[in-house]
Amino acid sequence: MTTVNDSTPITAARVLDEERMNTLPSHFGRHLLTVENAVYGWLRELSGEYSGGYWHFYELSNGGFYMSPDCESLQLRVDGNGYNGRMSGDAAGIVACLFALSHLSFRIPSDMLSRHFQQLLEFAAAHREASAIFAATD
Repeated sequence: MTTVNDSTPITAARVLDEERMNTLPSHFGRHLLTVENAVYGWLRELSGEYSGGYWHFYELSNGGFYMSPDCESLQLRVDGNGYNGRMSGDAAGIVACLFALSHLSFRIPSDMLSRHFQQLLEFAAAHREASAIFAATD
């Protein structure tokens, strides 16, 4: 958990199955498929162990969003910075989302992607695996 202005904790709430269909459009509008596919693609690139499957959606109390694969852990390797380590599926999802949002923010002229990147980064700062997340994304 991380805080906004050192007082309000940023929390994540798993999106219920019956609300999933509206979640991506509400956060990413017409870019929903681009963002979703980019996240899947980044995890495929970062983890040789990832082979698809169900993903959980999370909405953050600061307005952000992330998604994570339904798995216990994955080995991630980031050639660009030398990171190689195992982390939970939740942390791996955050890493994949951060990579996707960062890269897409340079391709799609919209403040929405940069805002979502920053909101997720703020949440990740106090995640129980923050050191691994930041080592992978640094």
